[in-house]
Amino acid sequence: MLLPDRVRAGLAAACAELRGRAPGLGWVRADSLHLTLRFLGEVDPVMLDRAREAVAVAATAVPPFTLTLGGLGGFPPGRAPRILWAGVAAGGDGLEALHAGLEAALVARGIPADARAFHPHVTLARSRDPRGAPGLAGALGAGPSFGTVKVAALHLMRSDLDPRGARHSVLAEAPLGGGLEGA
Repeated sequence: MLLPDRVRAGLAAACAELRGRAPGLGWVRADSLHLTLRFLGEVDPVMLDRAREAVAVAATAVPPFTLTLGGLGGFPPGRAPRILWAGVAAGGDGLEALHAGLEAALVARGIPADARAFHPHVTLARSRDPRGAPGLAGALGAGPSFGTVKVAALHLMRSDLDPRGARHSVLAEAPLGGGLEGA
């Protein structure tokens, strides 16, 4: 899910404040900050077409909604997370409905179900050290609000890795409440 510039700027500012606490982290670039509903991994052209269909079907069933990003957490939870994330402070019901509809539409098109529980978040940083980042423990929990996001569309994204991190591009966009636009 794409985030507005003002929300990405708020997230980037929080990251800038935390950089000194955890020097072993790889920080996500501000222009790449996003919320993932479902990661598909490598897909062939047939699966990509099925994913486009699933995005359109899932978007049709959910009206636009607003969510608020706020607070910081980590995976795994505890004193030394390996992933730092910003959470969803409000509006999670709409997001849960959108995720459930997308998951059902993907499975109906032969794409295996995701075995992991859905935990909506925006990944901010990843530890390069398998032991995690103990310097972040004090920063986790309820925290600042990073702003609200008007969710009006579901996007099918492509991720390309390069030495500076992942680059994302939109393959398809389906407005919530119906329709499919894009390549």
